[in-house]
Amino acid sequence: MAANKLPPHVLEVLFSFLDISDLRNCSLVCKTWYRFLNDENNDVWRLHCVRKLAEEALRSDILSSVPTYKAKLKALFHSWNPNDCSRNIYVKPDGFTIHRNPVAQSTDGARGKIGFKSGRHCWEVWWEGPLGTVAMIGLAAKGTSTQCQGYVPLVGCDDQSWGWNLVDNHLFHNGDSQGNYPQLNNAPKYQVGEKIKVILDCEDKSLAFEKNFEFLGVAFRGLPDTHLYPAASAVYGNTEVSMIYLGPPLDG
Repeated sequence: MAANKLPPHVLEVLFSFLDISDLRNCSLVCKTWYRFLNDENNDVWRLHCVRKLAEEALRSDILSSVPTYKAKLKALFHSWNPNDCSRNIYVKPDGFTIHRNPVAQSTDGARGKIGFKSGRHCWEVWWEGPLGTVAMIGLAAKGTSTQCQGYVPLVGCDDQSWGWNLVDNHLFHNGDSQGNYPQLNNAPKYQVGEKIKVILDCEDKSLAFEKNFEFLGVAFRGLPDTHLYPAASAVYGNTEVSMIYLGPPLDG
């Protein structure tokens, strides 16, 4: 039987047993298979979601910003990397939240699993728990430090990381403050639980942020032509930071 003649229930069984990495090639076989796999909420993606994602993540509202099953899987593949974080941080069972253990005089960071060198990308970050004196979100290249002594803006402490301190609204790069952000009079301070969108434009080589559906402006320009990873660093014990990859920004 020709590939494009297989009935939907057969395709469902076939695609459900394949590895996710093989499904992209399957979508190129014929228009029928492409249309079937392009439905991001069908039972194939649902079954892969159930297998890959922690039950805790599926039951909670942590993935409420990514409504389709395929988008939830993509968020998982872009989540925090348990092998690329400080020894004082661990990734919680949901797969999307890091927890910093209460260690004195230490700044601890983490990076996402996938870095970006091309395209436009957007992810949400939010803090659950006290910020302390320094709470950084931004970007870091591979190999930058994920732990250091004292309480410092770790994301932004060298020439390969760029960060925004949510505590005092200062930008940091190469160890120096790059000024206030956003450029607003009496800009409101971050409130625990608020979701911030991080917007990376690799073509424009810029990094921007959005909060409460308000675009805050470009924070950094002239980013290098190298893989850059979502990053965060924290200083307060038992605080937690969640990250959900959303895909390309909604404006394109």
